[in-house]
Amino acid sequence: MIRLDLTADPRWLDLGHGVRIKVAAPLTTAIMIAARNDAAIRDMPADASEEAKALAFAKVVARRVILEWEGVGDAEGNPIEPTPAGIDALMECYPIFEAFQLRYVAKGIALDAEKNASAPLPNGISAGASDIARLAKDDALNAPRS
Repeated sequence: MIRLDLTADPRWLDLGHGVRIKVAAPLTTAIMIAARNDAAIRDMPADASEEAKALAFAKVVARRVILEWEGVGDAEGNPIEPTPAGIDALMECYPIFEAFQLRYVAKGIALDAEKNASAPLPNGISAGASDIARLAKDDALNAPRS
């Protein structure tokens, strides 16, 4: 079942370590498309690691959706407002990056992952396909013994 969140109201997410962020809305198709087309993603080297790609993508998405935050300060501990550079620095903090990925990004792309687990169509190319390993095992078990 697909659960649609029809509210586009900003919401607070707790990222741990005393950090909360207020995000513009749930991760939408528009945000995903804009992030994928961002120069920071588009211009990444083809041989960039998956980790580098994930971090870059998280930064791009975070810059687009973080409206406010709590528990983030400068080197002296004074609260600071979110800026693109500040958001990038926040995403460099591994526990915060992981929490953002799990609590915001992953929820937005979970539906995309679900489609990969769909059953094959009854009239698709895998319809009527045999389990070759099972058939070979059954043949071996049922073969006459000499």
